[in-house]
Amino acid sequence: MMSLDRIPDQTGYLVLTEDGAVLTSGGDLENDERMANVIVGLVTLTSGIDPKAFPAHEAFEKISITYKDHCYVICLSNKKIHVIKRKLPQPITAIIEQQPTVDV
Repeated sequence: MMSLDRIPDQTGYLVLTEDGAVLTSGGDLENDERMANVIVGLVTLTSGIDPKAFPAHEAFEKISITYKDHCYVICLSNKKIHVIKRKLPQPITAIIEQQPTVDV
């Protein structure tokens, strides 16, 4: 198994039990109990979504929460909740300079 702190562009990680206890953590999310509670609430909420649209036997594979400069990726594996915080590449903006026009 690959260590979570070796994931490219990762700035923090959490591994939680199903009830939200922090098993391991690092980086920006080290010992972040508040974030652990938010994530467990989100995962719990997914089980209460409309069962006609999302049948109970079809559990989510991944939840991504994207912000302007970073994202959180949440996955369930081996009855644990894995959370990675990754920085996102900054968009490249072109600077266009106006060239003076000469009428001939």
